[in-house]
Amino acid sequence: MSKAFTRETDSSDDLDDLEGASPIPPGAKNYMTPHGWRRMRDELSHLVKVERPEVTSIVSWAASNGDRSENGDYQYGKKRLREIDRRIRYLTKRLENAEVVDPATREETDQVFFAATVTYANSAGEELTVRIVGIDETDHARGHISWISPVARALIKAREGDSVALVTPGGREEIDILEVRYEEIPMDPFVPASSAWRPNAG
Repeated sequence: MSKAFTRETDSSDDLDDLEGASPIPPGAKNYMTPHGWRRMRDELSHLVKVERPEVTSIVSWAASNGDRSENGDYQYGKKRLREIDRRIRYLTKRLENAEVVDPATREETDQVFFAATVTYANSAGEELTVRIVGIDETDHARGHISWISPVARALIKAREGDSVALVTPGGREEIDILEVRYEEIPMDPFVPASSAWRPNAG
């Protein structure tokens, strides 16, 4: 990895703060599903092979246009490069520390572990289904919750049919585990955001 993508002062906690992600608990592995690992790998590849070279080329062009202090394309380009490099460092660190767990290959069990899909009933009798995934894979709209979230912590190691205590800001409640299953997560490929900006050539 190029030195441009690393800084001696960066720690994993610093990168977590920069990306707004939850830090990995000290001493814990960075658990990920194959789906989450592939998405992060594809994003890293896109940044390194496509977006960074494009932005670098634009910055070089803008730098050749004279006074850099008043050159908006140059200033924005340098800012975007810093953002890209920060994201590259973050993704690289997360992938280096990844422990990939495939739910589709786990032996059949009714106990809740990482990557389980769990249906439970809350104290109001509502049935909810969640899938326990990596810290960087959280998607509440799809019921994907981080393994360090309060709900996941309450569920992990319990079994189908158990009642467990969930502590929430509103207080403590009992939730009943109705079903535990392990299934392949459908692949949702990484789709790059809109392409890098284009300079004001006029």
